[in-house]
Amino acid sequence: MPLTDTAIRNVKPGAKPKRLADGFGMYLEISPAGGRYWRIKFRVAGKEKRLSLGVYPTVSLKAARSRRDDIRLVLANGDDPSDTRKADKVARARSEASTFEAVAREWWAKTRPIWTPGHGRTVLRRLEQYIFPTIGPRSLADLCSADLLGVLQPLEARGVGETAHRVLHICGQVCRYAIATSRLAHDPTPALRGALTPTKPKHFAAVTDPKELAALLRMLDGYQGTPVVASALRLAPLVFVRPGELRKAKWADIDLDTAEWRFVVTKTQTPHIVPLATQAMAILRPLHGATGAGVFVFPGARSNGRPMSDNAVLAAMRRLGIEKDVMSGHGFRAIARTMLDEVLHVPPHLLEHQLAHAVKDPLGRSYNRTAHLPERQLMMQQWADYLDTLRREAQP
Repeated sequence: MPLTDTAIRNVKPGAKPKRLADGFGMYLEISPAGGRYWRIKFRVAGKEKRLSLGVYPTVSLKAARSRRDDIRLVLANGDDPSDTRKADKVARARSEASTFEAVAREWWAKTRPIWTPGHGRTVLRRLEQYIFPTIGPRSLADLCSADLLGVLQPLEARGVGETAHRVLHICGQVCRYAIATSRLAHDPTPALRGALTPTKPKHFAAVTDPKELAALLRMLDGYQGTPVVASALRLAPLVFVRPGELRKAKWADIDLDTAEWRFVVTKTQTPHIVPLATQAMAILRPLHGATGAGVFVFPGARSNGRPMSDNAVLAAMRRLGIEKDVMSGHGFRAIARTMLDEVLHVPPHLLEHQLAHAVKDPLGRSYNRTAHLPERQLMMQQWADYLDTLRREAQP
């Protein structure tokens, strides 16, 4: 006799599993714990097999019967429902693994080790905020340029055109990874070149006039705040590293005997050497007496176990009256890049090495970190001497 919802609800669990037949091989199995499971048994080539049809009441009696009828149709066609279900499961898994979100997360996880932690978080945030909600569930193979444009144009409409360009760049990287892993045949992002409004490149604020630089140096020298921040302000123009590299400098990486600072560049994860001029050493030696027992050259104000905040140098410059449109933390790199080239006429390849940019020889091989080190030592001393000259000339 076929089952009814009333009969199913009224049956009580027993000490052993109970089976209530509905017909055509389908039955409801009731466990001693009270669980109700739809099953169907059938035969293929004389061998009895069973498949699950779901759990009651999530799968209703009507839905279970529909699933049973689908299985009977497979049997009528001479196929094994067990094999068909396995094939469907594999196809679903393959489809889910090829969605834009799945491939993008896989690409992000593989690429993240070469990024700084902050950049990795930024890329993931852009994926989750701008891309996944719209095209994340879509199969990558089905995406076209128009789909991507539908993600980018709303960003432009909100006035964040630069973000739209960065999101497009991320989409392109994901698509190229999908091609490399045989999940995409064609990258749709190149077709969008010109579809977005071009953005004007932003340059870090920096002083590149010698007289203005002299005034800036004297202002930095006059800072009356904490010795740690004062030392960072005075050292920044001499080493022109990235702001994060300066504030996270560790004593273990600085050799006061050889006057060298060796560390791994955060942006490229490559070893780098900064030769320290006598003026830089004159800042570091006294500072070592104050902070040398700790890990960081410039420890935070609240804890010696952490570097000073990323805003410490900028905040100090603002207190000195140096506005952000005049000078930024990255500006010291721009100052050195311009003036070492245009004023001191330093060979470009030496400067590029010292800026930790990717430099290659005529055969396309990357120079190692020690390349031209003697010449770079002379360059760094020449640069420090030049800054001292500017200071003296600026005196009344």
